[in-house]
Amino acid sequence: MELTFEFWYLLPIATVIATIAMSSGIGGAVFFSPLFMIALSLEPKIAIGAALATELAGFSSGLYAYLKARLIDFQLAKKLLVFSIPAALIGSLYADLIPAIVLKAIFAVGLVFIGTQLFSAWRKEEREKNENTTAKEFEENYQSELTDSQGNVYRYTICNPNMGKSFAAIGGAFVGMISVGLAELQEYHLVARCKVPTPVAIGTSIFVVVLTVLTASIGHFYEFYHQGNDVLAQVVNIIIFTIPGVIIGGQLGPKLQRIVPEDKMKAAISIAFLLIGIFMLYTLI
Repeated sequence: MELTFEFWYLLPIATVIATIAMSSGIGGAVFFSPLFMIALSLEPKIAIGAALATELAGFSSGLYAYLKARLIDFQLAKKLLVFSIPAALIGSLYADLIPAIVLKAIFAVGLVFIGTQLFSAWRKEEREKNENTTAKEFEENYQSELTDSQGNVYRYTICNPNMGKSFAAIGGAFVGMISVGLAELQEYHLVARCKVPTPVAIGTSIFVVVLTVLTASIGHFYEFYHQGNDVLAQVVNIIIFTIPGVIIGGQLGPKLQRIVPEDKMKAAISIAFLLIGIFMLYTLI
């Protein structure tokens, strides 16, 4: 297997993407998969596998930062992982049965849907309208409490747990098939619907995504290994630059999360999802 420096420019790109992903809790694969499919013209299955491996490295780096900050609700994470991990295995196993053009279409439609949901849920006027009511409610009535490493206390209640479990299963299956969906659905459920404090929601989401993506990645790399040296070499020559980039970004992201206003970050990401999804649909015509 021959290693090349052909994709060196992916190092700074990966750093920027991972920084954005870690600061918002959005899966980095949602940017990497279209990048690999459109800019590098990779087959969807190869692009998705490479994106999963890259996302796994970046989220693992970010996970360390959130573990140090003690911003992970492990009880909630366990309940979600029971559904997301088996679904990811099933999704990765059946991804081979789906034609490449269908995978691209599912991915593009998923991006448009997620972008629409995030934009709708994070409109500033909606957050401001519910902010005082939510804060008062959590002061008087809450089911969970978490204290981070800096002594900040977060009180919240996980609303509609059945929705959370359903989203974990659906998101896990989509991670296995198209590399995205789990982090985005969890963001929608925990932050937009349940009003869980953003740092806790992001930290917990990253923990769940890391273990789920690890499961899905094993299936994809097993397939790459059996497809021969050409496919494996192509993936390795990409991730030797993207993985160092996302490791760096994984440390920068949690710091950016404390600086950038939530509404501006979510609005920008939702618009990016919409544009990427629409552009991918256009390329299928």
